[in-house]
Amino acid sequence: MTIKILLGILIPFAGTSLGAACVFFMKKSMGDTLRRMLTGFAAGVMVAASVWSLLIPAIEQSSGMGKWAFVPAVIGFWIGILFLFLLDHIVPHVHNKGRHVEGPKKGLPKTTMLLLAVTLHNIPEGMAVGAVYAGFLAGNSDITAMSALALSIGIAIQNFPEGAIISMPLRAEGFRKVTAFGSGILSGAVEPIGAVITILAAGFVIPALPYLLSFAAGAMIYVVVEDLIPEMSEGSHSNVGTMAFAAGFSVMMMLDVALS
Repeated sequence: MTIKILLGILIPFAGTSLGAACVFFMKKSMGDTLRRMLTGFAAGVMVAASVWSLLIPAIEQSSGMGKWAFVPAVIGFWIGILFLFLLDHIVPHVHNKGRHVEGPKKGLPKTTMLLLAVTLHNIPEGMAVGAVYAGFLAGNSDITAMSALALSIGIAIQNFPEGAIISMPLRAEGFRKVTAFGSGILSGAVEPIGAVITILAAGFVIPALPYLLSFAAGAMIYVVVEDLIPEMSEGSHSNVGTMAFAAGFSVMMMLDVALS
């Protein structure tokens, strides 16, 4: 694994860390409108990345199957959906502004469960980056160094608001700035770990790459539909989240096409 690839898989983690650092510069808690806007933007990036960076390459890599080239993508997609569905039910967590605990009722502090919720979001993002870089390492002509970098940058952009979304509420609840910042960083640490594990797994089983790409896409779509879209649409003026979603989708689409 080269230094460039290591830097590539660390870019999304840097985005989360920079977002968490907002706790040092913003004195007030995050307003609902801003939160919905940032959540919508993150959702748009994730959907565009799932399509252009993951599902389309997965189908292209299976082109030798002819009209059945969609099969690995569909299978991997559904495994990703079911994987996040399982995690959603076995890991106790609560989402920002959420009132009900999801998963087992373990009596954990709300701040801990909020951290677990954001960590769940970051697992598929780390796997997505790892799967794309695994394709590049395998010498796949459909995945270039620039297209892998585009995904890393896109995920980093949407990780910036996620880092703020975890650190700012913790600060508002009375936690020290350093503690809130550290929690934001901790939530993003799972991304480079997931990326490295995915790269290693693909190295052992190269034919599994289309499944890994679509698996990451399914996991990200689950997060978007289950968590981000409801959060960006709640309350009045939900069109703010919708417009931010469109902006995030456009940014990721442009990055992927321009840098591929």
